[in-house]
Amino acid sequence: MAAGVGILVLLILVLWYSRDIPRPDKIIDRSIAQSTKIYDRTGEHLLFEAFDTQRRTIIPLEQIPEHVKWSTILIEDKKFYEHGGFDMKGIIRAIVKDILTLSKAEGASTLTQQLVKNALLTNEKAWSRKMQELVIAYQIERKFGKDQILQMYFNEIPYGSNAYGIESASQFYFGSSAQDLTIAQGAIIAALPRATTYYSPYGSHVDALMARKDFIISLLEEEGKITPEQAQEAREEKIEFTEKSNVIKAPHFVIWVREQLAEKYGEREVEQGGMRVITTLDWDMQRKAEEAIEYFAETNKENYDATNASLVAIDPKTGQILAMLGSKNYFDEEIDGNFNVAVQGKRQPGSSFKPFVYMVGLSRGYTDKTTLWDVVTEFGKKADGEEYSPKNYDSKERGPVSLRTALQGSLNIPAVKMLYLAGPKNVISEAKKFGYTTFGDPDIYGLSLVLGGAEVNLLEHTAAYATLANNGVRQNTASIMKVEDAKGKILEEWLQEDGEKAIDENIVKILTNILSDNNARAPFFGENNYLTLGDRPVASKTGTTNDYRDAWLMGYTPSLATGVWVGNNDFSAMKRGAGGSTVAGPIWNRFMRNALDGTSTEQFSKPEIEYPDKPILRGDMEGGTPIKIDRASGLLATEMTPESFIEEKIFRTGHNILFYVDPEDPTGPVPSESDRDGAYPKWEKAVQRWMEENDWKADEGEIPTEYDNVHVFENKPSLSIISPYEGETLSGDIITFKAEAFALRGISRVEFYVDERMVSEGRSEPYTGRYIPNMQDKNGYKTLKAIAYDDIDNSESAIVNFNLFIQKTNLTATWSAPKNKEIFDETEFPIQIKLEVPDRVSQVQLFAAPASDPSQYTLIRTIASGEKNIETFWNTIPKKSGTYEIYAILTKDGIPSRVNGIEVVLDVPEGE
Repeated sequence: MAAGVGILVLLILVLWYSRDIPRPDKIIDRSIAQSTKIYDRTGEHLLFEAFDTQRRTIIPLEQIPEHVKWSTILIEDKKFYEHGGFDMKGIIRAIVKDILTLSKAEGASTLTQQLVKNALLTNEKAWSRKMQELVIAYQIERKFGKDQILQMYFNEIPYGSNAYGIESASQFYFGSSAQDLTIAQGAIIAALPRATTYYSPYGSHVDALMARKDFIISLLEEEGKITPEQAQEAREEKIEFTEKSNVIKAPHFVIWVREQLAEKYGEREVEQGGMRVITTLDWDMQRKAEEAIEYFAETNKENYDATNASLVAIDPKTGQILAMLGSKNYFDEEIDGNFNVAVQGKRQPGSSFKPFVYMVGLSRGYTDKTTLWDVVTEFGKKADGEEYSPKNYDSKERGPVSLRTALQGSLNIPAVKMLYLAGPKNVISEAKKFGYTTFGDPDIYGLSLVLGGAEVNLLEHTAAYATLANNGVRQNTASIMKVEDAKGKILEEWLQEDGEKAIDENIVKILTNILSDNNARAPFFGENNYLTLGDRPVASKTGTTNDYRDAWLMGYTPSLATGVWVGNNDFSAMKRGAGGSTVAGPIWNRFMRNALDGTSTEQFSKPEIEYPDKPILRGDMEGGTPIKIDRASGLLATEMTPESFIEEKIFRTGHNILFYVDPEDPTGPVPSESDRDGAYPKWEKAVQRWMEENDWKADEGEIPTEYDNVHVFENKPSLSIISPYEGETLSGDIITFKAEAFALRGISRVEFYVDERMVSEGRSEPYTGRYIPNMQDKNGYKTLKAIAYDDIDNSESAIVNFNLFIQKTNLTATWSAPKNKEIFDETEFPIQIKLEVPDRVSQVQLFAAPASDPSQYTLIRTIASGEKNIETFWNTIPKKSGTYEIYAILTKDGIPSRVNGIEVVLDVPEGE
């Protein structure tokens, strides 16, 4: 009863959707499909060599071998000769599946339905279109015989790459007629219609195509269409496809884009829809990438047995892919060149994953100065029962090193310790925020994760580095900018998004600061290495697996992130020494230099680094105790030790970081002996062993037990100001101070201050100071302070107050050179000075003083000629740039008077 109702409902639906459907004879009279074209980002460079018309050659069914015909029937529609156009059971199964999965109508298509779908209807996934398909298929079955339908199918169906019909497909893929197809070739042809892009012989899923081919051969054998001997021979047949290099550019990228399009819009729309696709690819940059890989290909192969390479370049600010090479040569079958390493490959990243481990460590309170002991350490048992005790690439131990040095030197032992401190689960959790999808359970990798124990693909790895370049903001990776249909309607278009914050911006800035520090890298890789780009700031990291199966170089500027992988597609090892800096580095460096040539040099944002109080975290040696020491005596500083003689020294105590840090709370209190981490004993044992073997002693020796014995009361100088006396009125343009001082160790200097401004210094008896009031000094009471110092800055001070009274003078000078506010540099010295003074001036003193500190004046020249027109030169170049006042003190009738001056601006080398 229920089944009858279902059939009745289905018949009603069929009648409803049968309105306005195409006539079955329209299969012969219809428009020609249009090819999809894929362009670079400018829309000017055609990447996929499409054609204006379909490749199609009509042949009769008699010219199609029986094994080819049955290959198609058995894989696509086994009951073709039994049904009336559609398979009711298959339709019901599809309906149930679509209801359960909440998906749109698809599947359960007979050969007749496929013919209708490709010849008369759209590829829309909707039940309305499905119903029309059923009606027309039924009508076609009534109008044409089975072999007629089969002949139309073989001449109509798309086989990919604009090849329509079996004859065109045979010619395109094998260079032979359909009637000459072998059993294996026929099985491949039959395998294509289900998903022409995915199963393309020139795509990235050739293994899947071959598996489908073998499945079809097995069907032929099971149904008795071929003998077991023929089946075995077909399975073993070596398949050779025709060359396709002349019809496609950037093939790995283009085929990957086509797969995305096919998944979203359907195979038929990609093959026939006439879409215009603008990708993100920068064609100029793509060619530079191809050139860089080709340039070093032969060298890497001959010297290191490295037969393949892959490169991805991404714009960090947008996530757009600018260049992609999945292999060094897509069409090189010897290396499986059509395999897209960038997208499909899962390879161990070696040390190129270390930055993300250190990044998590930085976020938990460790700093670039945090000290980690680079000594061979036992980290526990591996799954095979052996002790996990990794070594550095050069098998050396370096003792205590900073986090910055450990990362830039790509040292393995400190990296494993940082992973332990950061926590493998935390690292993988944070890494996934950067777009990695290939990681499994952290427990699978253990501490080997930091040395590249997990697997990544180059595209995601480069995108993660691009997120670092974008200060921790992740942009979704994009390969398509715009898709238009044949009428120009925009189907999709890329838009700039804000991105997703993966981690704190300042943490990434610190990490970038480390990765771009060539000084920290130079002791390990040399000053001139492939990780640098001359004067252009760049952050970079190498990666090499222990067995030399994978070599990486990852790096970025603010506007370009690039990753390079070198290795072999069959996972065979390269020769020893084929490290990331050796085989991947030259490619990366050549590409980056060429890609960035002609662009402006960008600087990385500077980080704000705050160091915690805990010595071990801020890099005080290996975490010793900071002690204030008197430089003069070498003993403990006291309250009497002057600041100028206090220095803080770190006295090493020789413990590993777990002595000071609880991994769960790195910045918290130092753990007690009973609360130390479980790994502490093994880490400590390694440290003590290394110290003993290397006779490692503290540079500062033992902590002193005695206190400063030279900065004591009896060594303090005695001091008294002789002139002026308290309350004395002083006048004149030059005022002289006098003081008497004595010390057991002798007096080294006496400094004179007026209202806290140092105006002069005396270094020998009698201790005098000279004060020239400037134009800003006003009449009134001022405080004079004198400070006497001995040779180790024991000091004593004295203070008097005096009344400053400066008489206004009518004397003036007329300056003719230099001009007021005139600018000079060091090449223009000596500077000519010309001025006119009043009559009866017996002496002229010329001074120069920085406007910012007039007390630091210098005497230019004293002239006692009595002449009215003064002409001389300023010969000595000051040590600092800035504005200087040139002024004069005129002596007339025995009375000196300061007169008006001028200002000049000097631009001189600092400190010279």
